[in-house]
Formats: sequence, structure tokens, C-alpha cells
Amino acid sequence: MIQRRHTNDRMSQSVTHKSVVYLAGQVGTPGNSVAEQTRECLEQIEKLLEEAGSSTKHMLQAIIWMADMKDFAEMNEVWDAWVPKGHAPARATGSADLATPGHKVEVIVTAAVAE
Repeated sequence: MIQRRHTNDRMSQSVTHKSVVYLAGQVGTPGNSVAEQTRECLEQIEKLLEEAGSSTKHMLQAIIWMADMKDFAEMNEVWDAWVPKGHAPARATGSADLATPGHKVEVIVTAAVAE
């Protein structure tokens, strides 16, 4: 069974298939600092995971896109404080042009459904 949440014609914010939750890329408010955008992304991820029956302790993978890698340390400071100790997902970070010039970070998470 596939369950889609917060769906429109273009995309779903989360899709659950069997025991895996796939989240769309989450972004913060354009123009905010990298730290604030990261916090906003992570808050949205927590809500979407909880809604799907998962949590940050069940994250399998995270992909982080940054508009500029010079902001890597600022993003990591927020990320490191947020990830539950002992539950860090596999992770990749790279740079890319994001949806608007004001977006500085986008986070995509895949997680297991909590058992």
C-alpha cells in the first residue's frame, strides 16, 4: 500500500510505502539565515515523520542541498544539535541551485516507520 500526504498535482510532501517514509525536500523561509532555514526544515521534517508514524530516531538517509557550501559549518551546527545521539542517518551534502535565490538549504529525508 502507498500512502501520500499533503499532495497536490505536482508532488506529495511525504509518501509511505510498506515501512519506509520518503519526504519531499523541505526548505525554510527565503531570505532567512542558513541557521534559521535549517531549523525550519528540520521542524517540518519532524512533523512529517511524526504524521507518518516515524521519528528522527528512525531516519535512514538525509540528502542536504546547499546554495553555497561556504555555509556548510553554519548548517552543520544546527543539524548536529538536532540529530538524536546514536541515530545519525547516512547523509550526503552538496551544492545546487535551489528553487529561489533566497533559499539557502533544502533537506530530504527517508526514514523507517516506527515499529
